[in-house]
Amino acid sequence: MAGLKPKHFLWLVEGKIARIRLNRPERKNPLTFESYAELRDMFRYMVFADDVDAVTFLPNGGNFCSGGDVHDIIGPLVGMDMKELLAFTRMTGDLVKAMLHCGKPIISAVDGVAVGAGAIIAMASDIRIATPEAKTAFLFTRVGLAGCDMGACAILPRIIGQGRAAELLYTGRTMSAAEGERWGFYNRLVDAAALEADALDIAQRIVSGPTFAHGITKTQLNQEWSMGLDQAIEAEAQAQAICMQTRDFERAYRAFVAKEKPVFEGD
Repeated sequence: MAGLKPKHFLWLVEGKIARIRLNRPERKNPLTFESYAELRDMFRYMVFADDVDAVTFLPNGGNFCSGGDVHDIIGPLVGMDMKELLAFTRMTGDLVKAMLHCGKPIISAVDGVAVGAGAIIAMASDIRIATPEAKTAFLFTRVGLAGCDMGACAILPRIIGQGRAAELLYTGRTMSAAEGERWGFYNRLVDAAALEADALDIAQRIVSGPTFAHGITKTQLNQEWSMGLDQAIEAEAQAQAICMQTRDFERAYRAFVAKEKPVFEGD
């Protein structure tokens, strides 16, 4: 995927780590119909990519994402019929599905605003870090919509708890960075000058590990939401047996015997 040339966001692949930035910094990086679709398609394709093992979603110009563009999205939606509106809401939900099922860990590094769909992108990531200045809001009610957008009512309570999620989704208020860290939405807070380096360091540690097994971990983290405990334990038994057939498992064993650090190759 290193040769990908997207039109609506910045893209770079180095050392099997992809870097994504929305590219409208003068407007705090809003999403458009086109950028939604292009991001969805990119994450769908990533399932088949062997040159990307981790994804970083980075800020641009001091902001992460200001959500759906008022003029390019919200304005046109007012004039659409139900069939067109449902096509749009399904497309935005498909972006989250594609992120969950892309097979690669996603790290979001949030600075400035992450609101609306921007907050959803962070929410749908596997790991989230932020600056102390980050402001996160699921502000759908502010524009007369329900808080149940793009999986928010399913995913957000699992991260921060039902009551906290309910407050944010009903009121649309901003969650401060300190609240986000305290509630578990953000793994940690990092100074702005170190944010991207920290995100890339996390990604590097992931890609230096057993990346096939990481894909299995991501799958299980998502699938086990809807499983009972017995089902989950059995699913993990099957998943781990698959990982025990990989060369990386054997490499780790041989390195342990030789008192060396294992070098994983993702197979």
